[in-house]
Amino acid sequence: MAAILLSAVETLVARDVFVDMSTCAVIITYVEILEKKMFRPSSSFDTNFTTTNAGAPVWNDDQALTVGSRGPILLEDYHLIEKVAHFARERIPERVVHARGASAKGFFECTHDVTHLSCADFLRAPGVQTPVIVRFSTVIHERGSPETIRDPRGFAVKFYTREGNWDLLGNNFPVFFIRDGIKFPDVIHAFKPNPKSHIQEYWRVFDFLSHHPESLHTFFFLFDDVGVPSDYRHMEGFGVNTYTFINKEGKVNYVKFHWKPTCGVKCLLEDEAIVVGGKNHSHATQDLYDSIAAGNHPEWKLFVQVMDPDQEDRYDYDPLDDTKTWPEDLLPLQPVGRLVLNRNIDNFFAENEQLAFGPGLVVPGIYYSDDKMLQCRVFAYADTQRYRLGPNYLMLPVNAPKCALHNNHYDGAMNFMQRDEEVDYFPSRHSTLRHAERFPIPNRVVTGRREKTVIPKQNDFKQPGERYRSWESDRQERFVRRWAEALGHPKVSYELRSIWISYLSQCDATLGQRVANHLNMRPNM
Repeated sequence: MAAILLSAVETLVARDVFVDMSTCAVIITYVEILEKKMFRPSSSFDTNFTTTNAGAPVWNDDQALTVGSRGPILLEDYHLIEKVAHFARERIPERVVHARGASAKGFFECTHDVTHLSCADFLRAPGVQTPVIVRFSTVIHERGSPETIRDPRGFAVKFYTREGNWDLLGNNFPVFFIRDGIKFPDVIHAFKPNPKSHIQEYWRVFDFLSHHPESLHTFFFLFDDVGVPSDYRHMEGFGVNTYTFINKEGKVNYVKFHWKPTCGVKCLLEDEAIVVGGKNHSHATQDLYDSIAAGNHPEWKLFVQVMDPDQEDRYDYDPLDDTKTWPEDLLPLQPVGRLVLNRNIDNFFAENEQLAFGPGLVVPGIYYSDDKMLQCRVFAYADTQRYRLGPNYLMLPVNAPKCALHNNHYDGAMNFMQRDEEVDYFPSRHSTLRHAERFPIPNRVVTGRREKTVIPKQNDFKQPGERYRSWESDRQERFVRRWAEALGHPKVSYELRSIWISYLSQCDATLGQRVANHLNMRPNM
């Protein structure tokens, strides 16, 4: 091949065909690669810009392609789909995120009349109970990691309703680090261990998120005292994303979900976490299992905040931005029901490792919003389960609906459903299968250009500053110390320290000054 290329250049020159120096350089470089038998891709020959897996340049790797500035996201954003699909397949066999987890079973009971908000069948009346399974987890670390690590916690609930399964996935923080799903692989990569050394290093986190000041709000939870829950029973849960409720008349409202533990919130400070983790690296799993076995059944109250979509312009931020919380004084928590975990799982692998959640699983009366992160998660979670467990993962007993079902999904790996019918298509004159009764979904008009852009109202510093100023002085000091220790790592550059002190100062001037003092730096606004 190298000889052929060189011969081609000589032929062109002999025929007085102009071959510029840049073309020659490309050919010579390619010849050198071939002659060294470097037939495999190598990062030594990376470009200085992002490309697709096929090598096409990517001019915007920060925003997903949406209709208008908020969405919904277009499936034709090939780079987004390819990026997220590849990310979901990066690790075998444990989950890419939320690998370390514990599950329990119980019921959800509707305690208040919310039929004016949602026509969901399991919310049809107070007293209605629905079986559930819940999985708590840490986010970043591997399956055998200690449960005392400072890390967000997952709070995922699967409702086995009479109209199919509803999965409500959330965290113990009400906000997330990024607001656009196209950055999810990047933020997880930054938090994961260094690919060269397999050591988790915060300089990588600060490097990446220095480009995303919207991450500050989540840092004000992660580096706060709530960063290490004492166990799963004393932990709050939040839906994080904005969903929609639809009532039988078709009225749509935005909603955010809040789980409040009836036994209160408890967390571990650094010294306590060291002691607890040193005794038992599975302390939260054991606490959950032992408590249920002893009849001390943990319970949470479910609340929702409700916002009329027609009123969203009154706020100085985008209500669908998952890096923001909604003010409870203007949008108070409304009670919906209670969650009780009264049964331990029967088998850890079958009901924890094979347990699969996905935000795409909704029921009539509950729907998505144009929240950019939620829009991406609807695809990404189901896709990662198809990879991790196989195309028929929803047939596994822990994932299968408890109501009657019918679909035309045939064959594929590990399909163990008994099929007796001859017709595997729809419609058919040989089948009585019909469409279900129509139910309402949000029907707002979507207009806008295809564009990759940020949302208009970002306002990234106001809410973190308000949270910081709401704390007592000793809590503020612990928060400052954690920032100073993390930024003080020798691999965190002076430039990165300056950027983060600037961000913290924009949240609260005294906060930035205090962190800077710990680092012997001067805050630079």
